[in-house]
Amino acid sequence: MAAPVSLTVRPAAPSSGVREILGLLWQDKVATVSAALLTLVLACVLLGPWLLADQARALNLMARNAPPFSIDKGWLFVLGADALGRSLLARIVVASQNTMLIAVSAVAISVAIGGILGLIAGYKGGWASAVLLRLADAIMSFPSMLLAVIVLFVFDPGVVNVILVLAVSRIPIFLRTVRAEVLEIKERMFVVAARAMGARTDRVLLRHVAPMILPTIINLAALEIAFVMLVESGLSFLGIGIQPPEVTWGLMVADGRNYLGSAWWLAFWPGVAIMLVTMALNLLSNWLRVVTDPVERWRLQTSVGRHD
Repeated sequence: MAAPVSLTVRPAAPSSGVREILGLLWQDKVATVSAALLTLVLACVLLGPWLLADQARALNLMARNAPPFSIDKGWLFVLGADALGRSLLARIVVASQNTMLIAVSAVAISVAIGGILGLIAGYKGGWASAVLLRLADAIMSFPSMLLAVIVLFVFDPGVVNVILVLAVSRIPIFLRTVRAEVLEIKERMFVVAARAMGARTDRVLLRHVAPMILPTIINLAALEIAFVMLVESGLSFLGIGIQPPEVTWGLMVADGRNYLGSAWWLAFWPGVAIMLVTMALNLLSNWLRVVTDPVERWRLQTSVGRHD
């Protein structure tokens, strides 16, 4: 009698999933460039204030409103200098921390609060859902910019207040999105089976429902970070956002508007930074939407396999 043959199933190496995602990313050149740009911005956020904080504050009246590519004054003046002779490149790098901190923090707070409320509204239904939806309608009845202007005009326009008011204005977006997803997912067989087996509500929501809506939340969050960046820039431009000595890209644009006729670069380069980052976030969000869709991802995986 032949000896029985044992079959051993080896789990896939963790690095294979990373290679697969990188392969899908590399296939989309636009998404690759967007990811590279956002990685560069992340490096500026983490290292910029530590490396260039002193250069961003250093005054040099001899280089006042120096034009771009003023190499004779040093490589930091490749983008020019502001009205006080401070390097625009150094200030843009340092300002990236406040700009991204405000946008990411506001979206993270709105995701946490809106996501939890959306799970409750979608799963429980009834009066809880009705009350939360009416609250969301009340917040959404005010445009985000108008709501932020009213609140920041009354209170101190500091970093914390800007983050909180922007977070509150985006909560209804995530609440409604999560609720709509939960209403559909809670009727699926695996959720019904979990409830029939006696699983607690919190376990059903956290272990079965939340992972299913996570891709949608990630895609929406990437879009909302870009939107919040634009709103914060508009608030700083109006003078009710971040106040000096703190600096953001929007505040730099506001400071440069008085010199558009004589030193256009003061507002141009921070505006380019805002435009590039928001565009990269939107393009990368579109790639994430395709990758997190099982049908679209299967097609991309098949295409990548053929190339390999």
